[in-house]
Amino acid sequence: MTALLLASTSRYRRELLERLGLPLETARPEVDETPTPGEAPRALAIRLAAAKAAEVAARHPGRWVIGSDQVADLNGAPLGKPGDVAGAHAQLATMSGQTVAFHTAVCLRRDAQELAHCDLTHVRFRPLEAAEIARYVAAEQPLDCAGSFKCEGLGITLFEAIENTDPTALIGLPLIALSGLLRQAGYRLP
Repeated sequence: MTALLLASTSRYRRELLERLGLPLETARPEVDETPTPGEAPRALAIRLAAAKAAEVAARHPGRWVIGSDQVADLNGAPLGKPGDVAGAHAQLATMSGQTVAFHTAVCLRRDAQELAHCDLTHVRFRPLEAAEIARYVAAEQPLDCAGSFKCEGLGITLFEAIENTDPTALIGLPLIALSGLLRQAGYRLP
């Protein structure tokens, strides 16, 4: 079977996808990730996952391509990747004591065929003091993560609770849903 193409250079998504034991290659999608005016966080995640898959699929006809995107949603406002230490501090301070929704969309595409899913995770942050935020950001440098944390690492200490149906979704790729999409596409999984 031809290797899947992951439309991402995220090491987190690649590591998750490698769990399935399928042949895998990656390709960088060339997609503008700027939200459109008034675009809801869930709609943004779905649009970007589909756009990434479509852009890479157009360059690789006949191949199955996986696109994914995650958008943090604080009271209807999207939170992106912080990009720098100050941004991470600001995001975590804003999320302190709040419940944040994380929309993680995945799109499996080959030519004009498209299968998609969007997972929803609620994360309840405990109240965070500035000093603990500083220690956390210095320790993990979560500058490339939506929401400024790595739940698979020390970020788990920032939470009171996580509510979801797929623990891999919060890391960036909902493997339960993706496994179902891959079976629909003809992949044989254990």
